[in-house]
Amino acid sequence: MSKSAEKVKSASTILIAAAILAILVYGMIAAMLGTLLPALSGKFGMTPEQDTSIAFWQGIGLVIASLSVGPLIDIRGKKVGLLLGLGLIALALFLLPNASGYEMTRLLFLLVGLGGGIVVTAANALAGDINEERRSSTLNLLNIFFGLGGILTPFIGSMLGGNAIILCYVIAALTVVTWIVNAVTPMAPPSGEVAFKLSEMGMILNRPVLWVLSAFLMLYVAAEVGVWNFLVQHLIAQGIPTGTAQSILAWGFALGLMVGRLAASRILMKVHPVTVLTFASLGMAVTTYLFLQTADPTMAAVAVFFGGLAMAPVFPTTLGVTGDCFRRGTATAMGIVITFGWVGILVSSPIIGSIAGSDATQYKTALLILPAGAVIMFLLALVLKPMTTKKA
Repeated sequence: MSKSAEKVKSASTILIAAAILAILVYGMIAAMLGTLLPALSGKFGMTPEQDTSIAFWQGIGLVIASLSVGPLIDIRGKKVGLLLGLGLIALALFLLPNASGYEMTRLLFLLVGLGGGIVVTAANALAGDINEERRSSTLNLLNIFFGLGGILTPFIGSMLGGNAIILCYVIAALTVVTWIVNAVTPMAPPSGEVAFKLSEMGMILNRPVLWVLSAFLMLYVAAEVGVWNFLVQHLIAQGIPTGTAQSILAWGFALGLMVGRLAASRILMKVHPVTVLTFASLGMAVTTYLFLQTADPTMAAVAVFFGGLAMAPVFPTTLGVTGDCFRRGTATAMGIVITFGWVGILVSSPIIGSIAGSDATQYKTALLILPAGAVIMFLLALVLKPMTTKKA
């Protein structure tokens, strides 16, 4: 290997490491609301409707961030986005232990959503540019660490005995470390010739594939975040102890995401990404229905693990397909698709809260929107493949 090739490989490794830390932080905050809800509900006397309202406002933050950050990243570079997003997350987590009530908690999760939306767009855009020929495979490998973050938050929470204050400070400290790593990591700024121009927005918006991908990810995120935020509450309502329910989230769902993305990173080297999305949608429809039908901890854990396995490739692979279809303005296109993903939270959370009302046992009925959405995803996947051959 020549010295120049070694330098390129070394630079790519450093960039991947920076992106991995950012996605790890995002995975930890994605699991945070679901981990903290039992303690927050008890502390502030919140109802299921208020639980879902916090998720709704976090979703608003995600929407605002991902919608606005794409052009910023394309014009100013990935580092600007990563440092801004990580800074907002750290600020919110340092303030959260001192929240005075439901209203302040909701506001701080809005801030968490803003930071998270920026980080997930910037980190996936950064990693997706490293190897364009294997974009979907690379993004699945990257997002294994999202699953690891999803394991760590409930695990640390259970080790701390449900101490929400220390949990917030631990994740905030890791976020600061990640901010420092990304600050010192060299990241190439966009050149004047290649950088995306806002005048080209119409070229992106006029392509039907953008809207199919957006609708697909909207339904997916509604399902995934529905699990992160409300699975523990649902399992507790079925008589499963809180600690066991949190373990099912960590060692069932999050572990399934990790294993599934590791497998998908290999499968995607030989199988068309949209074929993977088609089978994943079917798997989601079956598993999300099954884990709502049992109150047995073991059966629930198995079903939730396979649910995570089925969901695993969907988010990164959808972004990989987006990047393949939009070679110019990649971050902007990803930002639009991700924005619609977060809209899934805004749509699904009020529906779940409305159906559940003040009775936590009704989460079982409310969460049936997850398998229903997966069926629609399958139908969208059937029309997506012939649309993914043209690139811009």
